[in-house]
Amino acid sequence: MIVDASASTRRHGALSRAKGLLAQLFDDAYRARARLAVLAASGRQAQWHWQGRKADARLQPWLHGLGAGGGTPLPDALAQAARWLATRQRQRPGEEQRVLILTDGRLKDLPALQPLGCTTLLVDIESGPIRLGRARQLATLLEAEYQALAD
Repeated sequence: MIVDASASTRRHGALSRAKGLLAQLFDDAYRARARLAVLAASGRQAQWHWQGRKADARLQPWLHGLGAGGGTPLPDALAQAARWLATRQRQRPGEEQRVLILTDGRLKDLPALQPLGCTTLLVDIESGPIRLGRARQLATLLEAEYQALAD
């Protein structure tokens, strides 16, 4: 999972709604004994908070404390995720990989991006009266399925 927690996601409660979705996904992953990787994109660079471990209760306090701020290092997060996924695939070739990206798509520039090599879903968390619609463009570049998080 890649979570855009940049300052723009604070607007109109976008990150709060995304955190509700993440809480449910973490709970579902815990029940299924699924392994997760969680990468937050905020500030100057993306940071890993969970890497390939089974979901457990420690994810909830992290999620509760997740705040929005700083820039949108989403390209950095995508590059880190691509490297991690490639390494993980070599280490565990039978493991099914899927990526969930939660973002409002508010990047200064849309860089050239490559697909991540696995099933990818981009959830657009942009909200408010003025929407740029860049998350849909990101999904197209990443060859990801696109879904908007309902207001």
